[in-house]
Amino acid sequence: MKRYDNKVALLTGVASGIGRATAQRLAAEGACIFGLDIDEQGLAATEAQILADGGKMSSRVTDVRSVDECHAAAQACVEACGGIDILGNIAGIANQRHVHQVTEEDWDLMNDVNLKGVFFLTQAALPHIIEREGNIINIASNAGLMGQAFTVPYCATKGAVVNMTKALAMEFVKHPIRINAIAPGGVETSLTANFKVLEDADYSLMARYTGVRPSSQPEQIASLFAFLASDEAGNIHGSIVSADGGLTAE
Repeated sequence: MKRYDNKVALLTGVASGIGRATAQRLAAEGACIFGLDIDEQGLAATEAQILADGGKMSSRVTDVRSVDECHAAAQACVEACGGIDILGNIAGIANQRHVHQVTEEDWDLMNDVNLKGVFFLTQAALPHIIEREGNIINIASNAGLMGQAFTVPYCATKGAVVNMTKALAMEFVKHPIRINAIAPGGVETSLTANFKVLEDADYSLMARYTGVRPSSQPEQIASLFAFLASDEAGNIHGSIVSADGGLTAE
């Protein structure tokens, strides 16, 4: 048997990057993937590739900013696949702004995608996760563990994901489930490729958190995800696992 035979993984952000790599990795190990993303074309491409490779995947175009959509997506996963063993909150956005440039719209969008969606999809999936003694993995960031200039709203959301993961782990410590987070550093994805640095950014401030080692590949984060979600990581609960090439080592 493969490691994830008869397991169902509900994953967000699977149209590209870490989400796509994670969906492909878990599907290759036998999981039935129920993938969510707002990018319909990218979502379809991920599904087509997994099916072509002999894996199992269904998908739903979903905007995680909507509480109703989060609950509908979790229910659709249960109806399509029979339950939820693994929830991967992977979708996220990032940008650079000077603090005085951040608008209410900027703030709300960052929080809605990076934090609100994580919480309410978790809320929707939790009863099913508990029923099947599964686990939840949130994708946080090194930006949730350290301060970074010009990305204050992003750092705020990822720091919240870090502490929300720990709080959830404490609240459900008596249940036979596991809740953890991965905190990557830079990862070579479309998100980072399209990331626009401010024209007047002070690079002497940014140099403090750019790191020495190369950026990670999405497949490396997917490999870590596949380990954390497996029975091999059965004693890991409430942990924030850094995967940043030593960026936050102290």
